[in-house]
Amino acid sequence: MNEQDPTVNLRPRKRGRRNAAAPSGPQPAWPDDPESVDAAEVDFEGLAHVLANTCRWGGRTRRFLSLAQHALTASGEIETLDGIAGEDRRALALHALLMPARAAWLGEGEGEHQESARAAARTRALGAAIDRAVREAAGLGPELPEDHAEVLRFVARMTDAAERRDLGVSAGGFPFPPLRRTIRPLAPEAAAERWLARFRELHAGCGNDGNGAPAAAGAEGSS
Repeated sequence: MNEQDPTVNLRPRKRGRRNAAAPSGPQPAWPDDPESVDAAEVDFEGLAHVLANTCRWGGRTRRFLSLAQHALTASGEIETLDGIAGEDRRALALHALLMPARAAWLGEGEGEHQESARAAARTRALGAAIDRAVREAAGLGPELPEDHAEVLRFVARMTDAAERRDLGVSAGGFPFPPLRRTIRPLAPEAAAERWLARFRELHAGCGNDGNGAPAAAGAEGSS
């Protein structure tokens, strides 16, 4: 897998307590127009918070579970898989962390209620373009090899089954074997912080954190 090493748009972490009621410092560059997503303008802090504030299944669950935590769980599960070389493992874990990124621009229910097949196809094309821009911004190649994509689909299905089991989203059996670990929902702010920490940890393998210095290891991506 050919990896790139672009400058990552990620602000240095601030020390000390935060005022949750009135956040200080510059506002993140929030994901905005899906028609004009550019790798140079992807702000991973903004992305983390949007994903952390977006509930899985469009909120159709009794307990809040964010897209950020879903990605953290899948990324952590990559670490448990056998037969994956070190650099491929890091890249796959980073791809897993970024899997729901397009939802920050398009919403989680991407294309579900489009009025026409043409509109749905356009939304899918926008999603694919967003995926490529986010991967490039993170230092990954723009395309994912099919064998790696299959691993990610496998892990995503196991993660989904575990979430449905632990949050009571569906009754009865599960169409795919769930993860063994128990999913315990995180508050949005905690999910955003852990997502960013996991991003820094994995992006350290690219050589720097986007500011010319080694990136610090972060918290585990699993719940």
